[in-house]
Amino acid sequence: MTTQDRVFIAGAGPVGLVAAANLVRSGVPVTVFEAGSKLSEESRASTFHPPTLDMLNGLGAAQPLIAQGLVAPQFQYRTKQHGLLAQFDFHGIADATGHPYRVQSEQSKLTRILLDQLQGDPNFEIQFDSGVQGVTQDQSSVEVTIERNGRIETRSARFLIGADGASSNVRRSLGIEFEGFTWPDRLLVVSTPFDFHSVIPGLVAVNYVADSHRWHFLLQIPGLWRVMFLIKPYESDEMILTPQFAQSLMAEVVPGISNHEIAHTTLYKVHQRVAKTFRLGRAFLAGDAAHINNPLGGMGMNGGIHDAINLTGRLAEVWHGRADDAELDRYDKQRRLVTLETIQTQTIQNKKNLESSGAEFSESLKHIAANPRRTADYLLRVSMIASLRRAEQLG
Repeated sequence: MTTQDRVFIAGAGPVGLVAAANLVRSGVPVTVFEAGSKLSEESRASTFHPPTLDMLNGLGAAQPLIAQGLVAPQFQYRTKQHGLLAQFDFHGIADATGHPYRVQSEQSKLTRILLDQLQGDPNFEIQFDSGVQGVTQDQSSVEVTIERNGRIETRSARFLIGADGASSNVRRSLGIEFEGFTWPDRLLVVSTPFDFHSVIPGLVAVNYVADSHRWHFLLQIPGLWRVMFLIKPYESDEMILTPQFAQSLMAEVVPGISNHEIAHTTLYKVHQRVAKTFRLGRAFLAGDAAHINNPLGGMGMNGGIHDAINLTGRLAEVWHGRADDAELDRYDKQRRLVTLETIQTQTIQNKKNLESSGAEFSESLKHIAANPRRTADYLLRVSMIASLRRAEQLG
């Protein structure tokens, strides 16, 4: 079989298409294999952090995304019992980013922006209905097995990026362990067009509401609010997915208001897992294929985009002969360790904070807010700028 002089990417989600865009921009030919018949329309991740916007700006995708999204410079912590605990503003770290705010927008908007920009470029190819099923490799190439319309095909290229999600066939085929655990509780996301600004004074677009019994998270995107609730292990899927159960949860957000219009609900399990390695020979893992975490703090998709930019910058240097193959080991060293040290640690702590009574959490927030330096350090952490700086320190 002839080895194509290009990079294969499994998965046309935000991570896969960011990887493709950065490689194509660097003059590296790319083929993206997507198992679906078109780009996913699922809402899923909807928070873009400041450094992620900086990266997307380099690809020409930040401004179109901002235009379709909701700019959110502030975020709040509240409790059901005491109301507002603290509010933070990303303008406090405007010296560290060109985008001192989050943008709230469905990830499906980003993938369409990127695909529109890539279409027609001679270095870009995308094949739908083409799921990567298996991977083999030798010292000079990597071969993928593709299932297309019920038929099996094989293709060979110089490198492969597995960005095919948490159930990654690339990761499984490579035999890479997905170390970590699954939380016993689950999360239910209820989307509603209800205007929470009209009934909760001072509300901003991003709000975390702690409660020892059942915390919730209010996140505004264009046209909708996404309300995330903790679901206990003893609550059955059948009960949870009834309209009555969703209404009962929504009634707890603002007492006295019931019968919300509900656009859709999504129930899912929550994992904290990291692949044992992000590189095996000529194959790499990125995004959910490499690591998954609970969504509190919006670090999953953003961390995946950071993976994609880190990896493809190095791949382009190796591709064009400006660096040797050892440069690619730095991707695993930096992104895997920073995932373990910062993203996993931060998201686990975020969940514990919301599950508390709020008293200890409130004191911690007051301590942070009382000192400008501590506030700036905190904003660098939750915006993921600190994790990127830490990655650079890892060499």
